[in-house]
Amino acid sequence: MTEQLHDTTVRGFASDNYSGVHPEVLAAIAAANDGHQVAYGEDVYTERLQQVFARHFGEGIEAFPVFNGTGANVTALQSMLPRWGAVISASTAHINSDEGGAPERVGGMKLLTVPAPDGKLTIDLIDREAWGWGDEHRAQPLVVSITQTTELGTAYTADEVRAIADHVHERGMTLHMDGARLSNAAASLDLPLRAFTRDAGVDVLSVGGTKNGALGAEAIVVLNPEASVGLKYLRKLNMQLASKMRFTSAQLIALYEGDLWIDSARHANAMARRLRDALDAGIAAGELPGLGFSQQTQSNGVFATLPAGVADRLRERFRFYDWDAARGEVRWMCSFDTSEADIDAFVAGIREELAAA
Repeated sequence: MTEQLHDTTVRGFASDNYSGVHPEVLAAIAAANDGHQVAYGEDVYTERLQQVFARHFGEGIEAFPVFNGTGANVTALQSMLPRWGAVISASTAHINSDEGGAPERVGGMKLLTVPAPDGKLTIDLIDREAWGWGDEHRAQPLVVSITQTTELGTAYTADEVRAIADHVHERGMTLHMDGARLSNAAASLDLPLRAFTRDAGVDVLSVGGTKNGALGAEAIVVLNPEASVGLKYLRKLNMQLASKMRFTSAQLIALYEGDLWIDSARHANAMARRLRDALDAGIAAGELPGLGFSQQTQSNGVFATLPAGVADRLRERFRFYDWDAARGEVRWMCSFDTSEADIDAFVAGIREELAAA
């Protein structure tokens, strides 16, 4: 019997990647395991996944399962750009700050970043870098990439996405959406996936699974075939083509064929709201000196500021990351398996450390 090496009672708030695999996803992997299926995507599970995503996004789309979010983003953006192309994004975007330079080193593209205090691009911010077309000395800005929900836990409304898409398309550019937490956005906005993606003008979409209960399963979904070329070849070139793709597709089917994707995201968002509300109440009562918040809580992340030393002491019991250590800013993330008891214990720990400070 395989030995269990970790304490299953330990809970962290560092990332929604810390959680395990949802039991229904594990069951789907097991169900796909018997017998043989054709490799490299010519299997019945990958075929079914096309139908599942078509129900969410409409006919005429094509889905390409991949291993991880970085692979999804880099490969998607490569398919949208010529060699001389550049991508406009927020400076906080995952493609800029958390992918080890992969878009530039592996993808061969230039990133043109702008500061976005709440993580969300606007037309004015885009226009800071949307210029220089035809200038041979400048990488050509041809794609805008937005993240939904953003790295700061905020969500674009459908109208905001549409305004960006219209502006981008008028200038001959296309729009990519990094949807690593797409389900959390849908839960926050209370909208179907199509409403703030394809119907709002998004051309190519990275669809998340791992942060919402999957085991290394993401997908690139081409919503506008005219905006993407060569994904069949780029996926292999970027080492994102699964030989036993049925297991990747089976996970995404388990998430997106029914309501598991939205139920899990709603729960994660609700736990973040429970955390925020409890701390807001403590601040209002004067019981949490020095605690503040740096962003709205619109999805499954809470961004807070703490007095010096508090975060390090609190981390001895609960794992989480600094977001901006110089400001005392931290990020607390909730997952599909975060419980009310987890939140209550974390709030009690925050109270104790702030009182000790």
